[in-house]
This record gives sequence, C-alpha cells and structure tokens, in this order.
Amino acid sequence: MLANIFWLGGKELFSLKRDAALVFLIIFALTQFVYSPAKDVNMDVDHASLAVVDEDRSPLSQHIVEAFMPPLFVRAAEISVEGIDDAMDRGQYTFVIDIPPNFERDLKHGRRPTIQVNVDATAMSEAGRGAVYIQQVLAQEIFYTINHTEKSSAPQFNLVVRGKFNPNFTFAWFISVMQVVNSITMLALFLAGAAVIREREHGTLEHLLAMPLRPSEIILAKIGANSLVIVVAAVLSLIIVVKLALGVPIAGSLALFAGGAAVYLFSITSLSIMIATQVSSMPQFGLLALPAFIILSLLSGSTTPLESMPETVQRVMQFSPSTHFVSFAQAVLYRGAGFDVVWKDCAVIAALGLLFFGVALMRFRRMLVQIQA
Repeated sequence: MLANIFWLGGKELFSLKRDAALVFLIIFALTQFVYSPAKDVNMDVDHASLAVVDEDRSPLSQHIVEAFMPPLFVRAAEISVEGIDDAMDRGQYTFVIDIPPNFERDLKHGRRPTIQVNVDATAMSEAGRGAVYIQQVLAQEIFYTINHTEKSSAPQFNLVVRGKFNPNFTFAWFISVMQVVNSITMLALFLAGAAVIREREHGTLEHLLAMPLRPSEIILAKIGANSLVIVVAAVLSLIIVVKLALGVPIAGSLALFAGGAAVYLFSITSLSIMIATQVSSMPQFGLLALPAFIILSLLSGSTTPLESMPETVQRVMQFSPSTHFVSFAQAVLYRGAGFDVVWKDCAVIAALGLLFFGVALMRFRRMLVQIQA
C-alpha cells in the first residue's frame, strides 16, 4: 500500500510539474500575494496630514498642538477658521482640529467645552484609526495639564501601553503571515480538487481502475503529493519573503509550523476532494471551491478577529479547520508557542480531517463505480 501511494504520489508531482497554470498559481500565491499586501497596503496611521485652528491661544492649546508628532502625524499646521472648508475640499489635510476660544478657562471652571475634529473620511482606514489616536492625545494632554496646574485629588499616574510580540504595531508583521496562511488554504482547496478533475477530464481515471489500486491509495497519493508541495512552498515563503524580504521576525519553530500545516492540509485537501467528487468539470469545481475559500478565509480570524464576530458565527466556525489553523499559526509564528500549547488545535484539525477524508473516500468510490458503469 505504501509503495502504491509513493509511486502514485510521484505521478501527481510530475502531473503538477507539467501544469504551468498551477505552478504559476503556487509561485504567485506564496510570493507576490504575500509581499504586495504587506508592503503596499498600509492600514496604520503614518504621517497623517493635520492642521489646527487655535482660537484659544492658551498654554493648554499649545501643548495640544505640540503633542501631535511623527510618525503618526506630521507637525500640525496652523490655519484660520475661514480656511477649514477650503483646505478640506482640496484634500490638503486629513484632520483639522478646531480648539474654541476660552477652552482652557472653561475647563478650569468646570464647564464642558467642545473641540471640533474635522475628518476627511475618503481615506477610510486612516480616518477611523487617526480619529481614535487624536481622541487619545487630546484626553492625555487635557488630563495632564489640568492635574498639574490645579491642586486636584485625582491620582497622578502616567499610563504607558506596550505591545507584546509586535511592539510598534506594524501592520506588515500581521498581514504577511496571515497571507501565507490564506495562501495555504487556497492552494489546498484548488490543487487537490483540480487533480481529481484533471484525471476525470483526461480519462486517466480509467487507467488507474485497470491497476490493482484501492480508492484510498489514490486519494492518499493526491493528498500527500499536493500537501508536500504546499508545505515546502509555504516554509520557503516564510523564510524568503516574510523573514528576509519583509524583515518580519518569526518567533516560533518552522518545523512545528510545517507539521501543523501538514495536518491542516490533510483536512483541507480531503475537503477539496470531497467537493471535486460532486462535480464533473473544472468550472463547476471553481464555482464551489471559491465560496468555500472565501468563507474559510474571512471567518477564520485571519482577517478579522474571531472575537468581533457574532457569537453564532464563532460557534459555527469552531467546526472549521481554518479557524484552528489560524489560532495555531498565530501562536507558533507570533508568540513562539510550543506543541504543549497548540496540541488541542492540531487535534481538532486532525479530527475534522478524518471526517472529511471519510466522506471524500465514500464519494470517490461512488464516482469510480459511475465511471466503470
């Protein structure tokens, strides 16, 4: 049985080598698909343009103006009230802060003055994050100034927030690794299923049926060969693209990640073959595999934290291997976790993989019976 799987796996590798489109997909998915979003897409606030209308001209307002510094914001420019609309219309500034007259005096007298923050929301991501940062800066400066110029019973403290595992909250550190995870899911879904469809369209399944082979051997050969290619390509992508080209540190063991990825690939390739046994052509397979990839990717926690989703979705996605693989990958590659931490995720992935494999094997046997008939 092992010899049959080995030689069939070699045949799968040679078939994949001759398929230029799939080879290009593998190379693109684990190079450009990883590098470009991490390098070109910036979800952080980076030197955002800012202007201040200082109608108060008090020490507090000057502290506020000086508090906005690089790298989050450029040095704040001062403009007049009349220039706000024109500057915003021309897109000159993303944020314009208007400090009203007598702002510091009203605060000290217990009144509740209002600072107006104008935001150009066409830069949606920067606008949303930047507005939160502006609110934090304003609150910090007002608290500090009031409690150091007035005798107050308020506790004197300075809150310092430090990020663990990603100290500078660099977006590329997160997105690059998650792009590798998403690429693994995409390739696993399409390569294994495409191998089954390719055999069926080319008529080579009939040749396999003429040999003393079991359906389980044929499926395991396809799963093993495609998983081997994807694991090797993913590890090379982490080393060459993520670590060397992007400069993202990898905290954990690549060997442990490769082992967990192999278990995950057993699960996803089994799911892919299960889908492939229900269709008869590549376009039909694509119509089923693409929505499956979108769901597995978007709801797994690789793009949006799982905790921010509705509780029903969180419960349902616990039955998805992608959810547990994302948790596994983040623990190993970001936090340097060992097997004693991630074994539960691996166990769930393996259990789901056995379930998918059982269904795929049953469907594959039925498909072979239909072909023979």
